[in-house]
Amino acid sequence: MKSAMWHGHAMGLGVLIVGLAIFIANHVFVTFRDARARAIARLGLGGYRALFSIVSMIGLVLIIYGYGHYRLNPIEVWSPPAFMRHITIGLMLIAVILLTAYFVPSHIKAKAKHPMLASVKTWAFAHLLSNGDLGSILLFGSFLAWGVYARIAAKRRTDYVVPVAPAGWGNDAIVVVLGIVIFLALGYVFHPVVIGVPVFGS
Repeated sequence: MKSAMWHGHAMGLGVLIVGLAIFIANHVFVTFRDARARAIARLGLGGYRALFSIVSMIGLVLIIYGYGHYRLNPIEVWSPPAFMRHITIGLMLIAVILLTAYFVPSHIKAKAKHPMLASVKTWAFAHLLSNGDLGSILLFGSFLAWGVYARIAAKRRTDYVVPVAPAGWGNDAIVVVLGIVIFLALGYVFHPVVIGVPVFGS
């Protein structure tokens, strides 16, 4: 019985780690601008984007499968205090608003400069606060580390166009309202139904 359980742990964690390695390595490659430019010159922009998307999808599928398999028998490392859950929920609202700002020109986007990376870092840090099992630490810790690295690398880029805030604050209101709606949808529908973990209530 213990042998079978350990096999399940090893398989799930192994697939998760491979998926993380593929997904993050693929995104780290983007930060090497000269190598990326050579790849685009060889494959064409469309070919490069297609290959990038395929590799990212493979990594993502492995992450989802590995983490889902591992969660059947998680390995507890520490037990986060109950109040951490409330901090996580609050941070996730910020993360979703930042993610929404990535797609809509606004003062929020201009202030964040890299709202997608800020969203990923906030999402990962929020989940690290309320998940003390080994698989979650590997998953969210890896994404947090990548987010920090990517943000540092972004500062050194000379080809990045910093977002400019539009006139007026209408788009900011749209970002906040839409972010709240998406946040509630994730909390009340996606997380409990797909992930299997309720966000609001017991």
